[in-house]
Formats: sequence, structure tokens, C-alpha cells
Amino acid sequence: MNKKKLEIELSKLETLNSKNIKLEQYQIEGSLAAEFLLFGLKDIQDKTVADFGCGNGILGYGCLLLNAEKVYFVDIDEEAIKLSKKNCSKFKNVEFFNCDVLGFNKKVDTVIMNPPFGVQNRKADKKFLEKAFEVSKNICSIHKLGSEKFIEKISQENNFEIVKFIKKKFMIKKSYKFHTKEKYFVDVGFWNLKSFK
Repeated sequence: MNKKKLEIELSKLETLNSKNIKLEQYQIEGSLAAEFLLFGLKDIQDKTVADFGCGNGILGYGCLLLNAEKVYFVDIDEEAIKLSKKNCSKFKNVEFFNCDVLGFNKKVDTVIMNPPFGVQNRKADKKFLEKAFEVSKNICSIHKLGSEKFIEKISQENNFEIVKFIKKKFMIKKSYKFHTKEKYFVDVGFWNLKSFK
């Protein structure tokens, strides 16, 4: 599936109406999600994948369109899980976990995630990475730029290395009362981490 077709399919998904700022829920747009999924394509096709902090399920849904063998959707927010189930209702090779990522204990080929950036709760993405290191040997993750040293250090501590990294712009639409602009652009990076053990 090419980027344009993938982007169109992802843009059709229903999104969360009410977002929880404590969970730093920001919806990834179809275009950026498509780019991110194609960035991690070789770790998605014919693989078991866990989508950590799945939100409306956009990344896991994209993995299914790209022929993932099975996708586990994980989110602490019950409404997010309900919406992921609705968005992915046409697929059978799925499983949903309404829990903190620390409660997910299945081994998978790949973890794909757009975790909290840690703006509201410093290093909120740390537990996502730590759990990903524990359950998989391949990780594709989005983080705010400025996290490079932290990601390099935590990766090395867990016997992972950064094999691919690219910079992108993450568009955030006005979602919370404190937002004053209709759109914000945040500098982010796509990281591909692999175990060298």
C-alpha cells in the first residue's frame, strides 16, 4: 500500500472526542501516521505488533493494513480502547488491553508507539520505552526533539541501539482549553530501536 492510500484510510478513522491532558493525548494526523508506519514497515509486515498508548487505534490499524500478523492495542483510557475496537471492527487478528502499559506482558515482534511527550509529566515516555524493551526486540517510537540523549542512554542501558532516526513536524490541533492557536507544530523524531543482545 502506498503512502497516499494509507494516509486516506487512516484519515477516515473516528477520533477521540474528549482528551485527557494528564495522559497527554494528542491525535496523530493521517499523513504523519502513514509516514511513521512506512518508516517501520519491515518490522510490521507479517509481525506481531503492540500499539502502546493506542488512542483511537490509528497506528495499530495502519499496521493491520500493512499486513501485520496480529496487533495488540494497549491503552489505560477506557474510551480510547472502546474507540479502537470500533475503528478496527473489520479485523479479527486483534486483541485489546485496557491497562497501563506496565500491565502488558505479551512478547511481540515489534512495539509501535506515539507515547506521551513528557511535557505535562516529565519523562512520561520512560515507562513506555522500558516496557517496550522488555517485550520486544524492535521498537518504532515518536518522541519530542530534545529527547535524543535520554533515548540514546536508556537504549544503551537496555542493550538496544538506534538504527534509524528522522526528524519530522507533528501537527497538534487545538485540543485543550490552554491552547490559544488552532494548530501547533512540534518538532519530533521517529526512532527505530533494535536489541543487539
